[in-house]
Amino acid sequence: MKFPKDFVWGSATSSYQIEGAWNTDGRGPSIWDAFCQIPGKVFEGDTGDVACDHYHKMKEDVALMKQMGLTAYRFSISWSRIFPQGQGEINEKGIQFYSELIDELLANDIEPWVTLYHWDLPLALQLEMDGWLNKEITDVFVDYAQLCFERFGDRVKHWITFNEAWVVAILGYGQGVFAPGRISNTEPYLAGHHILIAHAKAVQLYRTKFQKEQEGKIGITNNCDWREPLTDAVEDQKAAQRALEFFLAWFADPIYFGKYPKCMEDRLGDRLPKFTEEERQMLLGSTDFFGLNHYTTMLASEAKQINAGSVYGNGGLSEDQDVNLALDPNWELTEMQWAVVPWGCRKLLHWISDRYDHPNIVITENGCAYDDQLENGEVNDAKRVEFFKGYLEECAKAIEEGVNLTGYFAWSFMDNFEWASGYSKRFGMHYVDFDTLERTPKASAKWFADFLKQ
Repeated sequence: MKFPKDFVWGSATSSYQIEGAWNTDGRGPSIWDAFCQIPGKVFEGDTGDVACDHYHKMKEDVALMKQMGLTAYRFSISWSRIFPQGQGEINEKGIQFYSELIDELLANDIEPWVTLYHWDLPLALQLEMDGWLNKEITDVFVDYAQLCFERFGDRVKHWITFNEAWVVAILGYGQGVFAPGRISNTEPYLAGHHILIAHAKAVQLYRTKFQKEQEGKIGITNNCDWREPLTDAVEDQKAAQRALEFFLAWFADPIYFGKYPKCMEDRLGDRLPKFTEEERQMLLGSTDFFGLNHYTTMLASEAKQINAGSVYGNGGLSEDQDVNLALDPNWELTEMQWAVVPWGCRKLLHWISDRYDHPNIVITENGCAYDDQLENGEVNDAKRVEFFKGYLEECAKAIEEGVNLTGYFAWSFMDNFEWASGYSKRFGMHYVDFDTLERTPKASAKWFADFLKQ
């Protein structure tokens, strides 16, 4: 495997999944704090109240990153930790925590990559403004972003506005399985529309007021899993393309082309909001890199009738796409029942490169969940090692074939609160005992460290 000398190697986490300290030092509640209290929404009633207690173990965690040889660390800021009500009064203790984290990373030669929004909207903004359904929240987000640029931008050179807008829109406002738990066939498209506008406004602010002096880059991270046609039939090939457009192009096309994919416009009609000319111009080119979270692959086929099982597949509301999704029975599955298909990653990278004219792509998440067991003080997570080997080999092939892939972040640095799955799914390269909160490097962490030395 050959990678460029300046290739970025990192690992990633998000605030609600690891920080804990949910009501410590002035932090306000988020929609996930509230969602976790609804019986039946999260496996075994788990919450992020303590999580990995990263808030109190930050220096210990950075030392583990240094030990792994990471050159970059992607984390998210808890909006309600620095604006307890989402706006208005600033919580200086929250600012202090992230400032100290950034300083600790830099002192250990680890570049911070900061995500402004990783799903944990301040609860006050959901209650008072109806969350992402209210266009006015886009300006509130910009105020939050400005504070982050002002306080941290002298040291942070890589910003990500939003993580996986698809998840916020579809799982949060369409299927109701993630916070804020709404079910609708119209709200996902409105929420996604406002997220795109908020992104564009934040980027415009950064570029006009901060970028020249701070010399940083800003972008957005979208998630997408590859869609392989089930057969060579033309209708299945079209279905796979349509599934990718409802999944990734939904949020990427407006940034690169100034409009939504035509298949979405045709199929959704008035349910798909329209950008004003000012918004369209603001969106065009509003990213310095193409952030991609990628985990798995599914088989796509034309749906004469939507299969009930297709709803679990990513990509949007199934009834709007007329796409059925399936798995090859020969594919290995992770604990999340996601197929391990390394070649799907390479195909997706080429699809992005071809569609968006060879952009600078950074894989901001890639990883797998397995039921790791601590035995004699060690976790031999051989399957995770093979997963990383397989996907990195395909990344190297993609680069050799001309894809402009410039960075890779493994998900996740350590086991964490896995949203609706609670603590039952383990994604991390460090085993976390959630009773004692002790961290133990897994075989995958040691393999990754040896790989980076090469």
